[in-house]
Amino acid sequence: MPKGSNVPVPTTALRVELGWRSGPGVPDTDASALLLVGGKVRSDADFVFYNQPQHSSGAIRHEGKRDAGGRVTDAVLVDLARVEPAVETVVLAASADGGTFAQVPGLYIEVKDAGGTVVARFESTGATVETAYVLGEFYRRQGAWKFRAVGQGYSSGLEGLATDFGITVDEPQHTAPSAPPTPTTPPAPTAPPPAPVRLTKVTLTKASPSVSLSKQGGTSGAMRVNLNWQVRKQFSGWGSKRGRAVALHSDLDLDLCALFELNDGSKGVVQALGNAFGSLHQPPYIHLDGDDRTGAVESGENLTINLDHQHAFRRILVFVTIYEGARSFADLHATVTLHPQFGAPIEFSLDECTVPSPVCALALITNTGTDLVVQREARYLVPDRGVSMQRAVDRAYGWGMNWTPGRK
Repeated sequence: MPKGSNVPVPTTALRVELGWRSGPGVPDTDASALLLVGGKVRSDADFVFYNQPQHSSGAIRHEGKRDAGGRVTDAVLVDLARVEPAVETVVLAASADGGTFAQVPGLYIEVKDAGGTVVARFESTGATVETAYVLGEFYRRQGAWKFRAVGQGYSSGLEGLATDFGITVDEPQHTAPSAPPTPTTPPAPTAPPPAPVRLTKVTLTKASPSVSLSKQGGTSGAMRVNLNWQVRKQFSGWGSKRGRAVALHSDLDLDLCALFELNDGSKGVVQALGNAFGSLHQPPYIHLDGDDRTGAVESGENLTINLDHQHAFRRILVFVTIYEGARSFADLHATVTLHPQFGAPIEFSLDECTVPSPVCALALITNTGTDLVVQREARYLVPDRGVSMQRAVDRAYGWGMNWTPGRK
């Protein structure tokens, strides 16, 4: 599509992909969406992005990134049938973290219907100093929806783009101390204003693999660890249907797990296998929310760590195993995000798997005595014959536990 052109789209569930080519010096790029009434958001809740991944109406959901051999996509799912009648426009934007869009090659936005057919595609070119872009928008016209290719850039980043549409952004305030106020009649109580949107996040990479939770403000409250992956079908054999050979498939089932070692010397594992779901308010202060098979952001697999008891931890290793549906992580693209209750989210993608590995160490959280440090591992392991995936992780990180067979 040329810039400024438009095309009708079905009023149904659509997948919007922001895509680009990765490589040395290419900044991280993020997709976002804004729901507008009269050209502005009604409140900060109408901004859907990595720190606020789902709209309350259920119409917009930020799905997350996939990296397939150097082609990176960040997706937003849009169900136009669920967009509230007052909303006239859904803006689809991109922001570059750590550089400009002149450094982002092959940038495009693509809209696909439920069957995967491309109904609109716009390739953005000619960027210079822009750090945020409105790439496209859905808008209502005579009861139907259309997609327009926009291509409007901002040099002020995601913050400038967001504030231009009426978002209140959290900014640190630095003010000089003032004299104590003169006592007056206390004012009548009023409701506190809503918290402004936080745009900060931390992305761990091979070059910068660790971060201090204390420096990010994550010193208390619950920290949710989310694993999401691309939902795909895995070949599992052949069957017969009316005399014809047909392929059989099974759902991919990944299990998020955690090895823990507490400062009192106790060790253990939190996992769905054996129903060892842990506990949030008593040792080990780690709890597995459930067993998910979709891989979707905000569902996926979730593990919660109680940072109010961080003094009890010596180390925690978060890892993932393939329970069924595949033999290896090859061709699987997954993202890990740590969401501290206080502080910036921490995210990283798994590297491409080049070995026949059914288990991957994701992140190691270590208590240094004064801080909790998160270390990106993204380490694929290949168990020896007859060795379980859990035992392989144990051996690789020297946990020294005894293992027995389990089931879920």
